[in-house]
Amino acid sequence: MPLHLETLTSQILESAFEVSNELGVGFLESIYEGSLFIALKEKGLLVERQFPIRVHFRNQLVGVFYADLLVEGEVILELKAVKSLAPEHTAQTLNYLKATAKPVAMLLNFGVPKLEYRRFDNRFEKAESTGMKGIQGIKQNLITHD
Repeated sequence: MPLHLETLTSQILESAFEVSNELGVGFLESIYEGSLFIALKEKGLLVERQFPIRVHFRNQLVGVFYADLLVEGEVILELKAVKSLAPEHTAQTLNYLKATAKPVAMLLNFGVPKLEYRRFDNRFEKAESTGMKGIQGIKQNLITHD
């Protein structure tokens, strides 16, 4: 992975830990989203909330869904405030990578006392006829902060 993305994801994690430490558990996902948005902006990063992701099938738009945050136009953040991450949360994050050309997505869970996060590097290859990306592989890092 390019060095600038390592630096960027480190800044994102630093901000996420700040939010987790300051707010603790128990809030709705939208509260963590707003707080992380502020923390990232304070670091001078370009951040978009509720970034639209358009899904195409056979070159036709079939739906739009929204990633919680997009940082510097490169890293998609999907936030959760749940007791435990489920396979559906991972699938949702992977679908964001399939539907975009973004290089990295991160799944952050603020619903546990110690921030839980997963990072996914985009290893999908775009299939021109569908507007989606075919699975070539994915690299996932699962990390739980102690």
